[in-house]
Amino acid sequence: MKNEEQHVFIIGSKGIPAKYGGFETFVENLTAKRQDSKIKYHVACMTDEKEKKEKEYNHARCFFIRVPNIGPAKAVYYDIKALKNCITYIRENHIQNAIVYILACRIGPFIAHYKKSLKKLGAKVYVNPDGHEWKRAKWNAAIKKYWKFSEKLMVKHADLLICDSLNIEKYVKETYKKYQPYTTFIAYGSDVQKSILKDDDEKIVNWYQEKGLKPYEYYLIVGRFVPENNYETMIREFMKSHTEKKLAIITNVEKNKFYQELQDKLHFEQDERIQFVGTVYDAELLKKIREQAYGYLHGHEVGGTNPSLLEALDSTKLNLLLAVGFNQEVGQDSALYWTKEEGNLANLLEKSDKMTKQQIEEYAEKSSKRIQEAYNWNKIIKDYEDIFRSE
Repeated sequence: MKNEEQHVFIIGSKGIPAKYGGFETFVENLTAKRQDSKIKYHVACMTDEKEKKEKEYNHARCFFIRVPNIGPAKAVYYDIKALKNCITYIRENHIQNAIVYILACRIGPFIAHYKKSLKKLGAKVYVNPDGHEWKRAKWNAAIKKYWKFSEKLMVKHADLLICDSLNIEKYVKETYKKYQPYTTFIAYGSDVQKSILKDDDEKIVNWYQEKGLKPYEYYLIVGRFVPENNYETMIREFMKSHTEKKLAIITNVEKNKFYQELQDKLHFEQDERIQFVGTVYDAELLKKIREQAYGYLHGHEVGGTNPSLLEALDSTKLNLLLAVGFNQEVGQDSALYWTKEEGNLANLLEKSDKMTKQQIEEYAEKSSKRIQEAYNWNKIIKDYEDIFRSE
């Protein structure tokens, strides 16, 4: 079999080319940096267009799944429709030993049915369990219950679970011990290139002017504006600290309900150091903004290896991370850690302000080395291809 073409069907990402999102970036890199030409990828791509069949991109066959806008059930509908498409394609093209790799645990209640069809065709189901989706604050109680139930069934029926975090792997093994899950750990990757923008490039100069910021005179937060990323703690503690630096928050806020709730509670708009600066979709500009931040604040506590954390460790010299297992596993001794205890982060910010250039450079060297050794895409692609090609 090693010399035959190995077909791998990937469902659960919105598709490639990647516009945003961790899974999309993963699939983009997996296909673009393919090392084994005998692996043929088939990637499900979400669309709202009526007539869009398939195309070739990064040597992968991209097949389009049209999905109606039906709210939270949209992702479940998409995954099931994509899975049906894979089964039909495998059957009609007489593909041997296919692998269907499902990203996230959305379709647990339906997986047993489709697993039977795949087993008859000699195909295996691999699953990336992602993070603790059922813990996310955006879901109501019924949806959280569905996520947890769905996760259990995905674990039960997977031939292999590929976890991108050792903490998630440990959680899966302990929580679902009765199913004796077969798991492996392959990290998420990071792009280790520095920004191509020079310090005097008009893109970065204009951005600073527009936002009222100066290089190395701001702390930075990048991430989705949701409660489980601990914006409340980070903003409250920043307001409590005596730092003279600014806090630049890059997020998709659009003054939503959560923004209003936080403003009513903290009155952060009265603190001129705190600046919501909108989103930055230009990858090189964002990289430069990260590189020239004095420090990066990371408050994510739900999910596995977080892509924005990897980017921060690779780009920003000083990183202040919430002390939870996921973040400590990634950062190890290359970052500083804070807790949600009152005053803890405020004190850490003031200590960070007093650090010498040499101390900061030592952290920068450690964090870059950490990313290059454990999280570079070429290593991760090889790990995946070894798994896909093994008997």
